[in-house]
Amino acid sequence: MLITGASRGIGAAVARHFAAQGWALQLLARDGSALEAMASSLQQQGTVVHVAMVDLSRADGIQAGVETLLTAGGSPGVLINNAGAGYTAPLATMPLEDWQWLVQLNMTSVLQVTQAVLPGMRAAGGGLIINISSHAADQAFPNWGAYGMTKAALGAFSRSLAVEEAAQGIRVTTVSLGAVNTPLWDTATVHADLDRHAMLDPTDVADAILHLAEQPSRQRIENLTLLPAAGAL
Repeated sequence: MLITGASRGIGAAVARHFAAQGWALQLLARDGSALEAMASSLQQQGTVVHVAMVDLSRADGIQAGVETLLTAGGSPGVLINNAGAGYTAPLATMPLEDWQWLVQLNMTSVLQVTQAVLPGMRAAGGGLIINISSHAADQAFPNWGAYGMTKAALGAFSRSLAVEEAAQGIRVTTVSLGAVNTPLWDTATVHADLDRHAMLDPTDVADAILHLAEQPSRQRIENLTLLPAAGAL
């Protein structure tokens, strides 16, 4: 299994959850020290882990980083495109460089990682790709327009990819999430005052993703929506 954004938040929770079930892991993230700490912890528990430090906001380093993982650990049967960033700002005043950074990280990098993994999945006769999205793809929130746009595009990408790769035995699922209590809310690009105690826990998301990965290959779940019990927040 290959997980992007694996050093913290949802990605880290997914890595721990799958490691506990005996999965071998290929982890990709920007924060090298956090990634190495994660790998060391999992390896001490007997998990096979390969890591690559890659900044997905920079298109030029992605291919080589993914190839490092594929060379070390082989072609993954499951790819989880989890890495991404939150961003809040009015569309009318959003700097173009911020727009381009967000599109690269939240959408274009997903295409790049997927393209790198697809040949191995095809050769193996199939696989599962899970793209982590947001309910902001379908609902408009003030100042979240650019973020919502990237997630709406991700949904369209998933649907198209599913149709194109179905004959290769490759299934694609979009996981649309409400607010999850992760370090995203502490980043410089997000300004929001929400009750984090009412949010989903990353372990809730990891459990749902494990459920998807355990489904038989004869069926495909196109979209899974997971929201806090309190609502969209």
